[in-house]
Amino acid sequence: QVQLVESGGRLVQAGDSLTLSCAVSGRAISNYAMGWFRQAPGNIREFVAAVSWTGGAIYYATSVKGRFTIFKNNEKNTVSLEMENLKPEDTAVYYCAADIPGTGADYDIRREEEYEFWGQGTQVTVSS
Repeated sequence: QVQLVESGGRLVQAGDSLTLSCAVSGRAISNYAMGWFRQAPGNIREFVAAVSWTGGAIYYATSVKGRFTIFKNNEKNTVSLEMENLKPEDTAVYYCAADIPGTGADYDIRREEEYEFWGQGTQVTVSS
C-alpha cells in the first residue's frame, strides 16, 4: 500500500517562501509521476504542479509558474514543493499525489483523475 504524508504547511505572510514535503512509503516513487494539487475553501481541487516518472516533464499551473518549483527525490522517496512570493490566493489545503504512469493518448498528469494515491493534505494560509 502506498502512503503519502504531506508536511510543512503553516501560516505565512504574503511575499514569504515555504517548502512543502511529501514523504512516500510502500513503493519507490521512481516509478511514479508525482503531483501537487490544492483546494481552497469553497473551490474544487485544482492542479498546481507535476513531474513525470522519469523527471523529464514538469508542469505548473499558470497561477504558480515562476513562483513554485516541484522536486522529485527518488533517493529519499520524497517530493517537495518550493513556494516563493506567496499570495493570499495561494491559501489552500495542498495535496500530494502519486500516479502509476499511463500510456493512453489522453494521459495527462495535470489531471487529478490520473492519480491513484493521495495524501491527507497540509494547510497553507497566506495572510495579506
